[in-house]
Amino acid sequence: MSKNKERLLSLIALVVLAFAINFAEKNLDNYTLRILNLGAIYTTLGVSLNLIFGFTGQFSLGHAGFMAIGAYTTSLFIMPPMYKEMSFIIEPLIWPLSVIQLPFVVALLLGGVLAAVAAIIIGLPVLRLRGDYLGIATLGFAEIIRVVSNNIPQVTNGALGLKGIPGYSNLWWTVGFAVLTIFVIKRLIASSYGRALMAIRENEIAAEAMGVNLTYHKVMSFTVSAFFAGIGGGLLASLLTTIDPRAFMFVMTFNVLIVVVIGGLGSITGTVMAAFLFNFFLEYLRPLEQGFNIGPLAFPEIPGLRMVTFSLLLLIVIIFKQDGLLGEIEFTWKGFFSFFDRFRSAEGGKM
Repeated sequence: MSKNKERLLSLIALVVLAFAINFAEKNLDNYTLRILNLGAIYTTLGVSLNLIFGFTGQFSLGHAGFMAIGAYTTSLFIMPPMYKEMSFIIEPLIWPLSVIQLPFVVALLLGGVLAAVAAIIIGLPVLRLRGDYLGIATLGFAEIIRVVSNNIPQVTNGALGLKGIPGYSNLWWTVGFAVLTIFVIKRLIASSYGRALMAIRENEIAAEAMGVNLTYHKVMSFTVSAFFAGIGGGLLASLLTTIDPRAFMFVMTFNVLIVVVIGGLGSITGTVMAAFLFNFFLEYLRPLEQGFNIGPLAFPEIPGLRMVTFSLLLLIVIIFKQDGLLGEIEFTWKGFFSFFDRFRSAEGGKM
């Protein structure tokens, strides 16, 4: 299949996606829209974490820290000055943040840029570590960001957090940035930089012997990952309309890590599927805690049963699909049409 044909098919797919988003925004209820928005945001977060963890092989647990930077930055720049004055009751917000208000997309990108700058600062010394040591160091960074945000009330409003954040996040924004994240990271992986990142993942010593600059490529991967994590944090803040330091505890990074592992390390398509399935099951398993019937058997209300069931489902997937939902299979138009050609051939053989 030619490149021009693939581009045309991708353009058609984007148009269809736009019509689907328009239909969903006009016809679906707020609850369903919220789940879809969360799925799209987790797609951005999962694909960005997969860049540093799945493709580069660096075990990073600092995603929640970058999300916090993006969330607070975006929120402070999109909140009207009047709301800021009402929210900051312990100490007033410092100038000029107290009077600045920016367009949503500008604030989002600024949040991503600040998260990327933080990634460069922390990445240069930390990415010299490997394995569990790197994971502990990046986890420490995320906790530092959370503790600092809890203790600078003149910027973050401390433990009270920010309330009254404008709810700009909708499917146009969340899905749009998810598509942008996939496009950028997929193009990066397909380039010479991507091959260098995967060489680092397989064997750092061999990659360095072939001329790959380990520090440069690791920091670049870490920075791009943090940029999109910051944007994901900003989208999440605008969706929830309220944030506080507790929202960015380790469990947030853990949730994104689950999406990456279930989707498959190094699999963008699998990560997208896992992001939506993760949020779908988390929400639609809620009735289990309210009691249910299976034939003549009546089960009482059991608090926490939803998470137990969800954990069991995750355990089953990890045991039987250790490479993730799709393994190393990635969506391509050529593979898409080949699948249907094989399916039609199989059906024709049976007849």
